[in-house]
Amino acid sequence: MRLFNAKKLLFILTPLVLISPVFAIVIGTANIEFNDVIGAILRAADISEAATGSLAISDRIIIELRMPRAIMAMLCGAGLAISGSVLQCVTRNPLADPYLFGISSGAALGAILALTGGIMFLPLAVCAFLGSLIAVAVVMVMSRDGQVETLVLSGVAISFLLSSIANLILYFSDQQAIQAVLFWSLGSFANATWSTLLYPSIIVVLGSIIVFQFQRPLHALMAGNESAHTQGVAVLPLRLGMLMLTALITSSLVATCGGIGFVGLMVPHISRMLVGAAHPASLIITAMMGAILMVSVDILSRVILPSQELPVGVMTAMMGSAFFIFLLIKRQKGRTR
Repeated sequence: MRLFNAKKLLFILTPLVLISPVFAIVIGTANIEFNDVIGAILRAADISEAATGSLAISDRIIIELRMPRAIMAMLCGAGLAISGSVLQCVTRNPLADPYLFGISSGAALGAILALTGGIMFLPLAVCAFLGSLIAVAVVMVMSRDGQVETLVLSGVAISFLLSSIANLILYFSDQQAIQAVLFWSLGSFANATWSTLLYPSIIVVLGSIIVFQFQRPLHALMAGNESAHTQGVAVLPLRLGMLMLTALITSSLVATCGGIGFVGLMVPHISRMLVGAAHPASLIITAMMGAILMVSVDILSRVILPSQELPVGVMTAMMGSAFFIFLLIKRQKGRTR
């Protein structure tokens, strides 16, 4: 059941996608006007001025701190929303997302091993991807029967198992490593820089393009394996490929931003409520809504307390758990009717 026309919704979301990062740059502890943002961008475009380090402090706050943070929030929201949408398609489970499916836990375990010195010879992003890949491989081995229910239950079991292993590693780590992992695990965009943006930007953009190319087979997969087979879809390779792709997207974001959950659960649901699941623009709308949501949450985390910044992962967990309860109540009411 669709509540909105997709074209009208795109018309509403497009300016919001452009305006929301501007609000993220303007709002903060230092007072910055909209004109200052435009001026800073124009002055930073002068390479000679930026190279000589003659940019003002307010310009440096905008260019070096707040702009990378806003872009990272948009990438994270869009990437996690698309990953959640893909997982819900391949598992045919509306409650699947990277956080509940074990992908985030695997990426977190790999990142924790890197942060605590367990795997010192590999970069953090590589460790996170390997961890998420191992989680996907174990889930696929456990669900060899091809049943969607087995796939989902395996994901939940692996998620708890990897989380417990990560906690065990932290228990035997030194205090400094524990503090670093704790700050990272709560999720934040505070450490975003132009250099840290490169890897997740490439992964999220290329991964999103690949997902858009397979949008029709994914919609066919939602109708069931038999229906997808009759439409010429190679179910197992498609499912395996999409799981690996979501693992890559999620791990690149987890390695950079930490543990941010429930975005992949909430946003695809809201998108389906508004325009339906099979609409050609549903994935684009999902990505745009994820970007807007994450930027909004980041702004809220900075202004909700007067002189303190709340972790983004805590905010999304609170919102996601409330949304999860809402879905359960709605489903129970539907069954009673």
